[in-house]
Amino acid sequence: MTALQSPPEPAGTTDPSPSPRRGRRRATALAPRDKLVLGLMLGIPSLLHLALVWVPAMGSIALSFSSWDGIGGFEDIDWVGFQNYVDIFTRYPRFWPAVRNNLIWLLFLIVVPTVAGLLLAVLLDRQLRFGRLYQSALYLPMVLSLALVGFIWQLIYQPEQGLLNNVLGTATSDPVNWLGDPDINLYAVLVAAGWRHTGYIMLLYLAGLKAVDPALKEAAALDGANARQTFFQVTFPVLKPVNVVVLVVTVIEGLRAFDIVYVINKGRNGLELLSVLVTDNIIGESSRIGWGSALAVVLLLISLGFIITYLFQVFREEERA
Repeated sequence: MTALQSPPEPAGTTDPSPSPRRGRRRATALAPRDKLVLGLMLGIPSLLHLALVWVPAMGSIALSFSSWDGIGGFEDIDWVGFQNYVDIFTRYPRFWPAVRNNLIWLLFLIVVPTVAGLLLAVLLDRQLRFGRLYQSALYLPMVLSLALVGFIWQLIYQPEQGLLNNVLGTATSDPVNWLGDPDINLYAVLVAAGWRHTGYIMLLYLAGLKAVDPALKEAAALDGANARQTFFQVTFPVLKPVNVVVLVVTVIEGLRAFDIVYVINKGRNGLELLSVLVTDNIIGESSRIGWGSALAVVLLLISLGFIITYLFQVFREEERA
């Protein structure tokens, strides 16, 4: 008995299994109208960013090598090289106190509001009762401008009628002039700035803690780690991207501080800051555009120094890992 043979496949038939290439979708070309819309959506913001950020920044760097009062055209600019920087570092009495105050401001924001914001975020991450209410109340100062914060704390710091001296019982006998004494007014203003900044740091860390995988904490608990060990050895290392964001935000907030001291006493009598010096020299009575631009460049270099140094260390540690 002969074995049955399968009938030959008819001509023109192909393998029904799809080829790997057949399953891929072809990239559809954008219509001309879509290309126009995409070009406008990308081009207009890019041009605005270039015109409002990079062009003024490059212009300030160029004008820092000039002596110009802002009157007349560009042909009236007197180019003096590095003389503005030499005069600022050697002959400007308000410069070094402003640098010191900016560094104190920056270090205070890095230490106090950052630690307080992290602590509050850890507490709120434990699903406390009325946690949303606490979160909203702690973040509320952040929606206020620094100028408004300055007005609020001026009422608190008033010598005779202020809240703080009345609570301390010194309003009538020996009132403390918190904002008028150059030895303490900087730290009094730092408390107000830290009060506003803490809520923002808390929100950043709270978002980072919500993104931590619960399995990591469970594994640490199974290994016998307590709450402190779990936080410092498991949770906090996972928050490294949040730490980078917090540092950059804090450096920017510390170096651009201006309006809170300007509404208090125009940035004088112990509250000198680099941003105030830039404003006084560019749009103040002196109208020294080149001098103020040089101060702005110094402020830019200080901010870049902190950010680039930290980011370089972070990226180098990631490469080693």
